[in-house]
Amino acid sequence: MLKLIIEKELKEIIGSAKFAITFGVCAVLILLTFYVGAKNYQISSQRYEAAKTENLRQLEGLTDWLMVNSHRIFLPPKPLEALVTGVSNDIGRTIEMAGRGELTANDSRFGDDPIFAVFRFLDLDFVFQIVLSLFAILFAYDAINGEKERGTLRLSFANAIPRDTYILGKVVGSFLALAVPLLIPILIGSLLLPLMGVHLTGDDWLRLALVILAGLLYFGVFLTLSVFISSLTNKSSHSFSLMLVIWIFAVLIIPRSSVLLAGRAVDVPTVDEIAAQKTRLRSQLWKEDRNKMASFKLPEGTDMEDMHTAFQRFMEELSENRNKQMQELAGRLNEDRRNRQLEQERLAFGIAKISPAAAFSLAVTNLVGTSLKLKEHFIKEANGYQKTFGEFMKDKTGMNPGGGMIFMHIGNGEEEKPIDPKELPPFEYSNPALGETVQAALFDLGLLGFFNLIFFAGAFVRFLKYDVR
Repeated sequence: MLKLIIEKELKEIIGSAKFAITFGVCAVLILLTFYVGAKNYQISSQRYEAAKTENLRQLEGLTDWLMVNSHRIFLPPKPLEALVTGVSNDIGRTIEMAGRGELTANDSRFGDDPIFAVFRFLDLDFVFQIVLSLFAILFAYDAINGEKERGTLRLSFANAIPRDTYILGKVVGSFLALAVPLLIPILIGSLLLPLMGVHLTGDDWLRLALVILAGLLYFGVFLTLSVFISSLTNKSSHSFSLMLVIWIFAVLIIPRSSVLLAGRAVDVPTVDEIAAQKTRLRSQLWKEDRNKMASFKLPEGTDMEDMHTAFQRFMEELSENRNKQMQELAGRLNEDRRNRQLEQERLAFGIAKISPAAAFSLAVTNLVGTSLKLKEHFIKEANGYQKTFGEFMKDKTGMNPGGGMIFMHIGNGEEEKPIDPKELPPFEYSNPALGETVQAALFDLGLLGFFNLIFFAGAFVRFLKYDVR
């Protein structure tokens, strides 16, 4: 009996003109998402390689490693970023490297191409969150009351059909009829990636599979919710109107309101406020150091080479002391700001997760690695590289320049040999481990599954008492 109900639902949905038109639109959007994503990745990769080449080119012609003051490292593009962009285009992707001192990321994608910040990108997050959720509503809002209005519900129960079997068959049949065909353009899009030169690793393919799984769970939430609402109302027009209101709140209002409420509830110091405190301390330290430099004296008769060595050692000590105090202040201020940000994020996400759309978006950005943690991870990787860079510079120059340090360069009158920028240690960015990203997304994936169970249970219980006449 269950098989017959599922087959009936499959035939009714797939055989309708509405399905052909809607499925065609969704398929085009999905394929376009993969195509545009592949193109964006190609462009981002070209820009990344060009930026690295230009960075080394700017160092050509320098004759002393102490003159290296514009070495930059870049956040490399990842293939899946183009499919689930998250915050990858909002954060800074370039860091000016120094042997010591605080590092900051600059030059976001939207800073270079602000038009994309206005309209954003077409990605899987958008397609599932907006388009496919409406797709589910469009075909399931009248799953029960529509059958009643057409008289087919009473006709079906003229036979000895258990109500629990019927509602289960309706939900399973609707899901198979709507979700499974959507896997076809997704599969074609996935095959399109390597053909366009976007090569995914084994971890990337697994992440993409989990993103699709999250999308199907999210699709199922609105499908089961629509069936539930359909069982609560007698007219399909009422259930459709109610589902649109729920969709607007769940997808558009709740996630944005949660950020606004959390921003009002938790006060986070602005970047400018923290920068002002750092600037005041920096000015104070420079004033103290200038007084120390003014009183710097060497014994009479000291030759030029010894004077140069002593002065560089003196300046390095000043720089280390100044950098230590700046790091201590920056550490305190940044830690306080980060703690408040975490509190704000927990409150915002806690409220937002009432919405399945927010849970889905948080899950897929965590899986792909484009969540809010991306900036923190980039800075962490850059700090690790800073130690390697500092050791390299100390090996080359005998000191670790950075932190506003002043140095003297004294030539010997002979033509000096240019440095080789290719000797610089390369910046190797490591993506977060797959297990780490899955763990971060696990709660949100479980929440989507919970929503499915709750709404199906609601539809199941309600239909057991539904008047089929």
